[in-house]
Amino acid sequence: MRLHSVSEGWLIALDQLRANKLRSALTVLGVVIGVATVMTMASIVQGIRDQIINTIEVAGPTTFYIMRFWSTTPLNPDALPKEVRIRPVIAPEEAEVIARLPDIRYAGIWVQLFQKMEYQGTRTQIVTVFGADDHYMEIQGGSLPAGRFFTTAELRSGSPVVVLERKFADKLFARIDPLGRFLRISGKPFQVIGVYQNPENIFQPPSQEIGAIVPFETARRFFRYDETNALWIVVKPQSGVTVSRAMDEVTVALRRLRGLRAADPNSFDLITQDQILDVFNKLTGVFFLVMLVLSSVALLVGGIGVMAIMMVSVTDRTREIGVRKALGATRREILWQFLVEAATLTLLGGMIGIVIGLVMAQGIRWLLQFQTSVPLWSAVLACAVSILIGLVFGIAPAARAARLDPVEALRYE
Repeated sequence: MRLHSVSEGWLIALDQLRANKLRSALTVLGVVIGVATVMTMASIVQGIRDQIINTIEVAGPTTFYIMRFWSTTPLNPDALPKEVRIRPVIAPEEAEVIARLPDIRYAGIWVQLFQKMEYQGTRTQIVTVFGADDHYMEIQGGSLPAGRFFTTAELRSGSPVVVLERKFADKLFARIDPLGRFLRISGKPFQVIGVYQNPENIFQPPSQEIGAIVPFETARRFFRYDETNALWIVVKPQSGVTVSRAMDEVTVALRRLRGLRAADPNSFDLITQDQILDVFNKLTGVFFLVMLVLSSVALLVGGIGVMAIMMVSVTDRTREIGVRKALGATRREILWQFLVEAATLTLLGGMIGIVIGLVMAQGIRWLLQFQTSVPLWSAVLACAVSILIGLVFGIAPAARAARLDPVEALRYE
Protein backbone atom coordinates (compact mmCIF):
# COMPACT_ATOMS: atom_id res chain seq x y z
CA MET A 1 0.00 0.00 0.00
CA ARG A 2 2.84 2.39 0.81
CA LEU A 3 4.56 1.88 -2.55
CA HIS A 4 1.23 2.52 -4.20
CA SER A 5 0.88 5.71 -2.16
CA VAL A 6 4.35 6.88 -3.22
CA SER A 7 3.63 6.38 -6.91
CA GLU A 8 0.23 7.97 -6.50
CA GLY A 9 1.79 10.89 -4.66
CA TRP A 10 4.24 11.40 -7.51
CA LEU A 11 1.44 11.45 -10.06
CA ILE A 12 -0.60 13.89 -7.98
CA ALA A 13 2.47 16.11 -7.48
CA LEU A 14 3.14 16.18 -11.23
CA ASP A 15 -0.51 17.05 -11.86
CA GLN A 16 -0.20 19.93 -9.42
CA LEU A 17 2.97 21.15 -11.17
CA ARG A 18 1.20 21.19 -14.51
CA ALA A 19 -1.87 22.89 -13.07
CA ASN A 20 0.08 25.59 -11.20
CA LYS A 21 3.28 26.10 -13.19
CA LEU A 22 4.19 29.58 -11.97
CA ARG A 23 3.35 28.88 -8.35
CA SER A 24 5.31 25.63 -8.38
CA ALA A 25 8.30 27.29 -10.07
CA LEU A 26 8.44 29.99 -7.41
CA THR A 27 8.10 27.31 -4.75
CA VAL A 28 11.19 25.35 -5.81
CA LEU A 29 13.27 28.42 -6.76
CA GLY A 30 14.94 28.62 -3.35
CA VAL A 31 15.80 24.93 -3.47
CA VAL A 32 17.24 25.34 -6.98
CA ILE A 33 19.45 28.28 -5.91
CA GLY A 34 20.68 26.52 -2.77
CA VAL A 35 21.53 23.25 -4.48
CA ALA A 36 23.18 24.98 -7.45
CA THR A 37 25.36 26.98 -5.03
CA VAL A 38 26.40 23.85 -3.15
CA MET A 39 27.23 22.02 -6.39
CA THR A 40 29.24 24.93 -7.80
CA MET A 41 31.22 25.48 -4.61
CA ALA A 42 31.86 21.75 -4.20
CA SER A 43 33.16 21.49 -7.76
CA ILE A 44 35.49 24.50 -7.33
CA VAL A 45 36.88 23.30 -3.99
CA GLN A 46 37.32 19.74 -5.27
CA GLY A 47 38.95 20.99 -8.47
CA ILE A 48 41.45 23.15 -6.58
CA ARG A 49 42.23 20.30 -4.18
CA ASP A 50 42.83 17.88 -7.05
CA GLN A 51 45.24 20.32 -8.67
CA ILE A 52 47.11 20.89 -5.41
CA ILE A 53 47.48 17.14 -4.93
CA ASN A 54 48.64 16.71 -8.53
CA THR A 55 51.19 19.49 -8.07
CA ILE A 56 52.48 17.83 -4.91
CA GLU A 57 52.77 14.57 -6.82
CA VAL A 58 54.87 16.34 -9.47
CA ALA A 59 57.25 17.72 -6.84
CA GLY A 60 57.20 14.40 -5.04
CA PRO A 61 55.68 13.66 -1.62
CA THR A 62 59.16 13.65 -0.02
CA THR A 63 60.04 17.20 -1.09
CA PHE A 64 60.09 19.66 1.80
CA TYR A 65 60.93 23.33 2.35
CA ILE A 66 62.99 25.41 4.78
CA MET A 67 61.73 28.88 5.70
CA ARG A 68 62.71 31.58 8.12
CA PHE A 69 59.29 31.33 9.77
CA TRP A 70 56.26 29.27 8.81
CA SER A 71 52.89 30.96 9.20
CA THR A 72 49.52 29.98 7.77
CA THR A 73 48.92 33.64 6.97
CA PRO A 74 51.61 35.88 5.43
CA LEU A 75 53.37 38.14 7.93
CA ASN A 76 53.77 41.87 7.41
CA PRO A 77 57.48 42.22 6.48
CA ASP A 78 57.51 45.77 7.87
CA ALA A 79 56.13 44.73 11.27
CA LEU A 80 57.56 41.31 12.07
CA PRO A 81 57.09 39.91 15.58
CA LYS A 82 60.20 39.65 17.76
CA GLU A 83 60.32 35.84 17.49
CA VAL A 84 60.67 36.25 13.72
CA ARG A 85 63.11 39.19 13.73
CA ILE A 86 65.64 37.29 15.86
CA ARG A 87 65.81 34.49 13.30
CA PRO A 88 68.49 34.73 10.58
CA VAL A 89 67.35 35.15 6.97
CA ILE A 90 67.66 32.03 4.81
CA ALA A 91 70.98 32.23 2.93
CA PRO A 92 72.26 30.65 -0.32
CA GLU A 93 75.25 29.24 1.55
CA GLU A 94 72.90 27.17 3.68
CA ALA A 95 71.34 25.63 0.56
CA GLU A 96 74.84 24.73 -0.65
CA VAL A 97 75.68 23.00 2.64
CA ILE A 98 72.42 21.04 2.59
CA ALA A 99 72.96 20.00 -1.05
CA ARG A 100 76.25 18.31 -0.03
CA LEU A 101 74.59 16.07 2.58
CA PRO A 102 74.71 12.36 1.64
CA ASP A 103 70.94 11.77 1.90
CA ILE A 104 69.97 14.87 -0.10
CA ARG A 105 69.46 14.69 -3.84
CA TYR A 106 68.77 18.40 -4.40
CA ALA A 107 68.67 21.59 -2.36
CA GLY A 108 68.24 25.03 -3.88
CA ILE A 109 67.20 28.47 -2.68
CA TRP A 110 64.20 30.06 -4.40
CA VAL A 111 62.48 33.41 -4.12
CA GLN A 112 59.03 34.50 -5.24
CA LEU A 113 58.64 37.96 -6.78
CA PHE A 114 55.56 39.85 -7.94
CA GLN A 115 56.43 42.00 -10.96
CA LYS A 116 55.09 43.42 -14.22
CA MET A 117 56.61 42.54 -17.59
CA GLU A 118 56.73 44.72 -20.72
CA TYR A 119 57.79 44.47 -24.36
CA GLN A 120 57.47 47.41 -26.76
CA GLY A 121 54.46 48.93 -25.02
CA THR A 122 52.65 45.65 -24.30
CA ARG A 123 52.41 45.04 -20.56
CA THR A 124 51.17 42.32 -18.26
CA GLN A 125 49.47 42.65 -14.90
CA ILE A 126 51.48 41.75 -11.79
CA VAL A 127 52.53 38.11 -12.12
CA THR A 128 54.73 35.71 -10.17
CA VAL A 129 58.39 35.64 -11.19
CA PHE A 130 60.46 32.91 -9.57
CA GLY A 131 64.13 33.30 -8.80
CA ALA A 132 65.30 29.70 -9.00
CA ASP A 133 67.77 27.46 -10.82
CA ASP A 134 67.96 24.86 -13.58
CA HIS A 135 66.17 22.27 -11.38
CA TYR A 136 62.95 24.28 -11.46
CA MET A 137 61.09 21.90 -13.79
CA GLU A 138 62.18 18.90 -11.72
CA ILE A 139 60.26 20.34 -8.77
CA GLN A 140 57.36 22.14 -10.47
CA GLY A 141 56.95 20.00 -13.58
CA GLY A 142 56.19 21.43 -17.00
CA SER A 143 58.17 21.42 -20.24
CA LEU A 144 60.52 23.61 -22.26
CA PRO A 145 59.12 23.79 -25.82
CA ALA A 146 61.70 26.35 -26.97
CA GLY A 147 65.14 27.54 -25.94
CA ARG A 148 66.99 26.41 -22.83
CA PHE A 149 67.28 26.87 -19.07
CA PHE A 150 70.11 28.61 -17.21
CA THR A 151 73.76 27.66 -17.48
CA THR A 152 75.98 27.31 -14.40
CA ALA A 153 77.78 30.53 -15.33
CA GLU A 154 74.47 32.44 -15.61
CA LEU A 155 73.32 31.12 -12.23
CA ARG A 156 76.56 32.10 -10.48
CA SER A 157 77.00 35.52 -12.09
CA GLY A 158 73.34 36.59 -11.86
CA SER A 159 72.98 37.23 -15.59
CA PRO A 160 69.87 39.19 -16.70
CA VAL A 161 68.30 36.25 -18.53
CA VAL A 162 64.75 34.93 -18.27
CA VAL A 163 62.77 31.83 -19.13
CA LEU A 164 59.35 33.16 -20.10
CA GLU A 165 56.12 31.27 -19.54
CA ARG A 166 54.44 30.38 -22.83
CA LYS A 167 51.17 32.19 -22.20
CA PHE A 168 52.97 35.46 -21.49
CA ALA A 169 55.39 34.92 -24.35
CA ASP A 170 52.38 34.80 -26.68
CA LYS A 171 50.86 37.86 -25.04
CA LEU A 172 53.99 40.01 -25.15
CA PHE A 173 55.53 38.89 -28.45
CA ALA A 174 52.47 37.64 -30.38
CA ARG A 175 53.87 35.95 -33.53
CA ILE A 176 57.43 37.17 -32.99
CA ASP A 177 59.98 34.58 -31.84
CA PRO A 178 60.88 35.75 -28.31
CA LEU A 179 64.21 33.90 -28.09
CA GLY A 180 67.13 36.31 -27.93
CA ARG A 181 64.92 39.38 -27.55
CA PHE A 182 64.86 41.70 -24.55
CA LEU A 183 61.85 42.45 -22.38
CA ARG A 184 61.60 44.52 -19.23
CA ILE A 185 60.68 43.20 -15.80
CA SER A 186 59.74 46.19 -13.64
CA GLY A 187 61.81 48.39 -15.97
CA LYS A 188 64.93 46.20 -15.98
CA PRO A 189 66.05 44.57 -19.27
CA PHE A 190 66.17 40.76 -19.49
CA GLN A 191 67.07 38.56 -22.44
CA VAL A 192 64.67 35.69 -23.20
CA ILE A 193 66.59 32.40 -23.44
CA GLY A 194 63.72 29.93 -23.17
CA VAL A 195 59.97 29.45 -23.23
CA TYR A 196 58.47 27.39 -20.40
CA GLN A 197 55.13 25.57 -20.48
CA ASN A 198 53.38 25.28 -17.13
CA PRO A 199 51.89 21.86 -16.33
CA GLU A 200 48.09 21.93 -16.61
CA ASN A 201 47.61 20.56 -13.12
CA ILE A 202 49.57 23.24 -11.27
CA PHE A 203 47.54 25.39 -8.86
CA GLN A 204 47.62 28.98 -10.05
CA PRO A 205 45.08 31.52 -8.82
CA PRO A 206 44.56 34.22 -11.50
CA SER A 207 46.35 36.80 -9.35
CA GLN A 208 49.44 34.58 -8.95
CA GLU A 209 50.08 33.20 -12.43
CA ILE A 210 53.67 32.19 -13.00
CA GLY A 211 55.03 34.52 -15.68
CA ALA A 212 58.76 33.84 -15.74
CA ILE A 213 61.78 32.26 -14.05
CA VAL A 214 65.10 34.08 -13.57
CA PRO A 215 68.31 32.93 -11.84
CA PHE A 216 68.11 33.31 -8.06
CA GLU A 217 71.25 35.44 -7.94
CA THR A 218 69.72 37.72 -10.57
CA ALA A 219 66.52 38.10 -8.55
CA ARG A 220 68.57 38.91 -5.44
CA ARG A 221 70.58 41.61 -7.22
CA PHE A 222 67.82 43.26 -9.25
CA PHE A 223 64.76 43.19 -6.98
CA ARG A 224 63.59 43.70 -3.42
CA TYR A 225 61.68 40.80 -1.93
CA ASP A 226 60.07 39.56 1.25
CA GLU A 227 62.79 37.64 3.13
CA THR A 228 60.27 35.96 5.44
CA ASN A 229 57.32 34.91 3.30
CA ALA A 230 58.83 34.66 -0.19
CA LEU A 231 62.25 33.05 0.40
CA TRP A 232 62.80 29.35 0.99
CA ILE A 233 65.07 26.38 0.35
CA VAL A 234 63.60 23.47 -1.62
CA VAL A 235 64.95 20.08 -0.49
CA LYS A 236 64.51 16.76 -2.27
CA PRO A 237 65.92 13.61 -0.56
CA GLN A 238 67.69 10.79 -2.34
CA SER A 239 65.52 7.97 -3.66
CA GLY A 240 64.62 5.61 -0.82
CA VAL A 241 65.34 8.17 1.93
CA THR A 242 62.33 8.97 4.11
CA VAL A 243 61.19 12.51 4.77
CA SER A 244 61.80 12.23 8.52
CA ARG A 245 65.34 10.96 8.03
CA ALA A 246 66.18 13.71 5.54
CA MET A 247 64.64 16.38 7.78
CA ASP A 248 66.63 15.15 10.78
CA GLU A 249 69.86 15.33 8.77
CA VAL A 250 69.04 18.82 7.48
CA THR A 251 68.11 20.01 10.97
CA VAL A 252 71.43 18.84 12.44
CA ALA A 253 73.38 20.48 9.60
CA LEU A 254 71.56 23.83 9.88
CA ARG A 255 71.83 23.95 13.67
CA ARG A 256 75.58 23.29 13.43
CA LEU A 257 75.95 25.91 10.69
CA ARG A 258 74.09 28.51 12.75
CA GLY A 259 75.96 27.69 15.94
CA LEU A 260 72.89 26.68 17.94
CA ARG A 261 73.46 24.98 21.28
CA ALA A 262 71.55 21.88 22.38
CA ALA A 263 69.13 23.90 24.52
CA ASP A 264 68.42 26.47 21.78
CA PRO A 265 65.24 26.12 19.69
CA ASN A 266 65.48 25.92 15.91
CA SER A 267 65.85 29.30 14.21
CA PHE A 268 64.14 28.01 11.06
CA ASP A 269 61.05 26.01 10.11
CA LEU A 270 60.75 22.88 7.98
CA ILE A 271 57.52 22.45 6.05
CA THR A 272 56.38 19.23 4.40
CA GLN A 273 53.89 18.77 1.57
CA ASP A 274 51.41 17.33 4.08
CA GLN A 275 51.53 20.54 6.12
CA ILE A 276 50.87 22.63 3.02
CA LEU A 277 47.93 20.42 2.06
CA ASP A 278 46.59 20.53 5.62
CA VAL A 279 46.63 24.35 5.65
CA PHE A 280 44.92 24.38 2.27
CA ASN A 281 42.24 21.97 3.50
CA LYS A 282 41.55 24.20 6.49
CA LEU A 283 41.25 27.30 4.31
CA THR A 284 38.97 25.66 1.76
CA GLY A 285 37.02 24.03 4.58
CA VAL A 286 36.16 27.43 6.03
CA PHE A 287 35.34 28.75 2.57
CA PHE A 288 33.08 25.78 1.83
CA LEU A 289 31.39 26.10 5.24
CA VAL A 290 30.53 29.75 4.52
CA MET A 291 29.08 28.75 1.16
CA LEU A 292 27.04 26.01 2.80
CA VAL A 293 25.62 28.50 5.29
CA LEU A 294 24.70 30.91 2.50
CA SER A 295 23.14 28.18 0.39
CA SER A 296 21.30 26.87 3.47
CA VAL A 297 19.50 30.21 3.70
CA ALA A 298 18.22 29.69 0.16
CA LEU A 299 17.24 26.13 1.01
CA LEU A 300 15.41 27.36 4.12
CA VAL A 301 13.52 29.92 2.04
CA GLY A 302 12.71 27.19 -0.45
CA GLY A 303 11.46 24.94 2.36
CA ILE A 304 9.21 27.67 3.73
CA GLY A 305 7.88 28.19 0.20
CA VAL A 306 7.12 24.49 -0.07
CA MET A 307 5.25 24.57 3.24
CA ALA A 308 3.26 27.61 2.15
CA ILE A 309 2.31 26.13 -1.20
CA MET A 310 1.35 22.83 0.41
CA MET A 311 -0.87 24.66 2.89
CA VAL A 312 -2.62 26.35 -0.03
CA SER A 313 -2.83 22.98 -1.79
CA VAL A 314 -4.48 21.38 1.26
CA THR A 315 -7.04 24.18 1.39
CA ASP A 316 -7.78 23.97 -2.34
CA ARG A 317 -8.19 20.19 -2.20
CA THR A 318 -10.19 19.91 1.02
CA ARG A 319 -13.16 18.35 -0.78
CA GLU A 320 -10.84 15.88 -2.58
CA ILE A 321 -9.40 14.82 0.80
CA GLY A 322 -12.93 14.34 2.15
CA VAL A 323 -13.84 12.08 -0.79
CA ARG A 324 -10.67 9.99 -0.30
CA LYS A 325 -11.43 9.56 3.39
CA ALA A 326 -15.04 8.65 2.66
CA LEU A 327 -13.77 5.94 0.28
CA GLY A 328 -11.63 4.43 3.03
CA ALA A 329 -8.31 6.28 2.93
CA THR A 330 -6.69 6.29 6.36
CA ARG A 331 -5.09 9.25 8.08
CA ARG A 332 -1.66 7.68 7.51
CA GLU A 333 -2.29 7.37 3.76
CA ILE A 334 -3.38 11.02 3.48
CA LEU A 335 -0.32 12.09 5.48
CA TRP A 336 1.98 9.99 3.30
CA GLN A 337 0.41 11.33 0.08
CA PHE A 338 1.14 14.95 0.93
CA LEU A 339 4.63 14.18 2.22
CA VAL A 340 5.45 12.44 -1.05
CA GLU A 341 4.03 15.38 -2.96
CA ALA A 342 6.21 17.86 -1.02
CA ALA A 343 9.29 15.66 -1.44
CA THR A 344 8.62 15.42 -5.17
CA LEU A 345 8.49 19.20 -5.49
CA THR A 346 11.80 19.69 -3.69
CA LEU A 347 13.46 16.74 -5.44
CA LEU A 348 12.57 18.34 -8.78
CA GLY A 349 14.10 21.60 -7.54
CA GLY A 350 17.20 19.69 -6.43
CA MET A 351 17.62 18.02 -9.82
CA ILE A 352 17.29 21.36 -11.60
CA GLY A 353 19.81 22.82 -9.15
CA ILE A 354 22.26 19.99 -9.90
CA VAL A 355 22.01 20.67 -13.64
CA ILE A 356 22.52 24.41 -13.11
CA GLY A 357 25.44 23.71 -10.77
CA LEU A 358 27.10 21.50 -13.39
CA VAL A 359 26.63 24.17 -16.05
CA MET A 360 28.06 26.86 -13.73
CA ALA A 361 31.08 24.66 -12.94
CA GLN A 362 31.77 24.20 -16.64
CA GLY A 363 31.32 27.94 -17.18
CA ILE A 364 33.90 28.72 -14.49
CA ARG A 365 36.25 26.17 -16.02
CA TRP A 366 35.94 27.81 -19.43
CA LEU A 367 36.04 31.41 -18.20
CA LEU A 368 39.02 31.10 -15.85
CA GLN A 369 40.79 28.24 -17.65
CA PHE A 370 40.45 26.45 -14.37
CA GLN A 371 40.23 22.68 -13.89
CA THR A 372 37.05 21.79 -11.99
CA SER A 373 35.54 18.45 -11.12
CA VAL A 374 32.15 17.72 -9.59
CA PRO A 375 32.39 15.18 -6.76
CA LEU A 376 29.72 12.48 -6.84
CA TRP A 377 28.98 12.94 -3.16
CA SER A 378 27.78 16.51 -3.74
CA ALA A 379 25.12 15.37 -6.23
CA VAL A 380 23.94 12.59 -3.91
CA LEU A 381 23.90 14.98 -0.96
CA ALA A 382 21.96 17.57 -2.97
CA CYS A 383 19.26 15.04 -3.87
CA ALA A 384 19.06 13.76 -0.29
CA VAL A 385 18.82 17.28 1.16
CA SER A 386 16.14 18.21 -1.36
CA ILE A 387 13.98 15.24 -0.36
CA LEU A 388 14.62 15.92 3.34
CA ILE A 389 13.48 19.54 2.95
CA GLY A 390 10.28 18.36 1.31
CA LEU A 391 9.61 15.91 4.11
CA VAL A 392 10.46 18.32 6.96
CA PHE A 393 8.54 21.30 5.59
CA GLY A 394 5.74 19.11 4.28
CA ILE A 395 4.90 17.61 7.67
CA ALA A 396 2.72 20.50 8.85
CA PRO A 397 0.56 20.68 5.69
CA ALA A 398 0.35 16.90 5.49
CA ALA A 399 -0.66 16.62 9.15
CA ARG A 400 -3.32 19.28 8.60
CA ALA A 401 -4.70 17.33 5.67
CA ALA A 402 -4.67 14.08 7.64
CA ARG A 403 -6.62 15.66 10.55
CA LEU A 404 -9.47 16.96 8.38
CA ASP A 405 -12.86 15.62 9.32
CA PRO A 406 -14.27 13.80 6.24
CA VAL A 407 -17.83 15.14 6.81
CA GLU A 408 -16.64 18.74 7.12
CA ALA A 409 -14.31 18.26 4.15
CA LEU A 410 -17.15 17.04 1.92
CA ARG A 411 -19.19 20.13 2.82
CA TYR A 412 -16.25 22.46 1.91
CA GLU A 413 -16.85 24.65 -1.14
